[in-house]
Amino acid sequence: MKLHPQGVYLVNGALQDSAPAGVSEADARRGTIAWSILEAHNTSGDMANLRMKFDSMTSHDITYVGIIQTARASGMERFPLPYVMTNCHNSLCAVGGTINEDDHQFALSAAHKYGGIYVPPNMAVIHSYNREMMSGCGRMILGSDSHTRYGALGTMAVGEGGGELAKQLVGRTYDMAYPGVVAIYLTGKPNPGVGPHDVALALVGATYANGYVKNKVMEFIGPGVANLSADYRNGIDVMTTETTCWSSIWQTDEVTEQYFVQHGRPEAYKELKPADVAYYDGCIELDLSTVECMIALPMHPSYAYPIRELKANAQEILAAAQEQANKQLGGKVTMDLVSKVQPDGRIYVEQGVVAGCSGGTYENICAVAEILRGKSCGNGEFKFSVYPDSMPTYLELVKNGAVADIVSAGGIFRECFCGPCFGAGDTPANGEFSIRHTTRNFPNREGSKPGEGQISAVALMDARSIAATAANGGYLTAASEVCDSEYTAPEYHFDQGVYDKRVYNGWGHPEPDYALKFGPNIKDWPEQPALSDDLLVKIVSYITDPVTTTDELIPSGETSSFRSNPLRLAEFTLSRKDPAYVPSAKAVHALDEARRAGSLPEEVAKVYAELAKLGYTPDAMATNIGSAIFANKPGDGSAREQAASCQRVLGGAANFACEYATKRYRSNCINWGMLPFLLDTPNVLDNGDYVFLPGVRKALLEAADELEAVAVKPDGGLVTFTVRLGAMTDAERQILADGCLINYYKNH
Repeated sequence: MKLHPQGVYLVNGALQDSAPAGVSEADARRGTIAWSILEAHNTSGDMANLRMKFDSMTSHDITYVGIIQTARASGMERFPLPYVMTNCHNSLCAVGGTINEDDHQFALSAAHKYGGIYVPPNMAVIHSYNREMMSGCGRMILGSDSHTRYGALGTMAVGEGGGELAKQLVGRTYDMAYPGVVAIYLTGKPNPGVGPHDVALALVGATYANGYVKNKVMEFIGPGVANLSADYRNGIDVMTTETTCWSSIWQTDEVTEQYFVQHGRPEAYKELKPADVAYYDGCIELDLSTVECMIALPMHPSYAYPIRELKANAQEILAAAQEQANKQLGGKVTMDLVSKVQPDGRIYVEQGVVAGCSGGTYENICAVAEILRGKSCGNGEFKFSVYPDSMPTYLELVKNGAVADIVSAGGIFRECFCGPCFGAGDTPANGEFSIRHTTRNFPNREGSKPGEGQISAVALMDARSIAATAANGGYLTAASEVCDSEYTAPEYHFDQGVYDKRVYNGWGHPEPDYALKFGPNIKDWPEQPALSDDLLVKIVSYITDPVTTTDELIPSGETSSFRSNPLRLAEFTLSRKDPAYVPSAKAVHALDEARRAGSLPEEVAKVYAELAKLGYTPDAMATNIGSAIFANKPGDGSAREQAASCQRVLGGAANFACEYATKRYRSNCINWGMLPFLLDTPNVLDNGDYVFLPGVRKALLEAADELEAVAVKPDGGLVTFTVRLGAMTDAERQILADGCLINYYKNH
């Protein structure tokens, strides 16, 4: 794999460092597939500053209630574009009594009232339904899940926080500067046993840490694309999220066309390819024949190694991974990977899972069935489960005998569910090692709770190697060790009748008089204050980890049962990273409530007395008091807006960071009225500091490059420093000034 250090030109399908005579870089930029799609969806008339409207949207049952509640509060009367609501995340969670099914009823009633598309529980995981039914060449889809990726089907898809979807529901636009576009130039053909997850993990490993594609578009081109099936392409594409890219797009061909014909939508196909001359801001050249069977060790998809290399150096590599994981866990609990190396040198795992939008596809499961046919998973500690991605896939696997092969080998075949991806399905025992063809292996993504002494380890592998391991009784085995020819799946026959009989499609037929069904746990968003002229915040959590994931900001899994009740869900904020956060944030919120009631708390009065020594004499009774966190690089991973909204409903007013891991987390902060400050000198702050930001509202609205700040230490010490807010649109600045997106729509 080669990462070019600078931009490249594609000229008649060949890479070169310079443009042909007479062609400017600006003209060549227009030659990418990404440019043509973004231009077709941009409403601003200025490609440098995009204002986009999408063709459709999608959410699942962790996010759609909050989105609809936000849009309702902002004046929405109907869905102005097709909006798919799937129920694939909490359909098996028993926590919270009737909470989950109450939310499903709410979504069905919203589909009736506003004209939406409702996919009942266990019918399909979110991204598989959208691939099958909503994708189309040249289209754009916005989803409230970070793995919203349909680029392999010619569809630019973006995963964002709920606020961005709410904007589309009230007729507004998705605003951003034109992104960089990086070519992923594929050549060659994968070797037998090498699956899409192997290619994806190799790409993630090469790009995540160095930020090569961060917030950019990954455009897959080159002769190697033709050597990949549609399922194979989809399997690579969905994992582009883990590189931190913004979106993805692939050139299309006869394989893409056949996919749409197969799914009864031939009109959705059109050829997409770069122009004769196209300029890319970077390029990754990847010869598919060089990719080996891979494993991503705990606790990130980028910790990727060839399985061959791991097995040859098991003690050394697992010891290093174990040390890295335990450092990240902060001493709360100890992960033991080295003990998985047996006396004979083999590595033993206790669980294998193939699931969801990345693992549960038709061809993956057919390959699993072929490897396991006539074999046994054994009756030891090792167990194996498969979750198909949709009921049409499930039906075809029943018809062709794949389900029988897997079950006959001792595997468990389950329903369409995203649980193993986010910590709510097949949770391993404490101390176990699980290998999974899912999207993430972040801490707690398997359901453990380090704060309570529970930890298990998850590594990511392709379905083929997981099946080979299962056939070997749980001893880690690469599929390439047992396969010397390609796996050939029986021809797939898509039966849309499965959906026609159960999915409610109300697009274009809203029923305004239809009553929404509210369960007792579905609550409105609490009101949020507008930004005051000055601002006083207290740092209530100081996180020095290199990266802080969304799952650490607001854990997934069982906490998601309270997703429709903002205040109850907020009780889990940072619970697995900093249990002191919630009571500390509440204490600051109580100070602000006292101020609003007309009484300035003594603790706050002392802060202002110290500030007076520097000449600051603000109107204390008119100045908001909020909590804030510092994290080096917050927001990697999930698009869930709750990572920001939970801080906000507890009185959060700002985040301080050296950088933000993803655009979507920063957007979530903005949409919930939390100032996303950037710090060049993080050592000026400590947990427990108050930070005073004089004239912050004026500086924000006037787009000042830097803002003045003063840290008041617990001992009364004063430190002055500057902060930045980074590039923002005028609308984003006004959203922050108004206090949140809901207020913005009420006011404008």
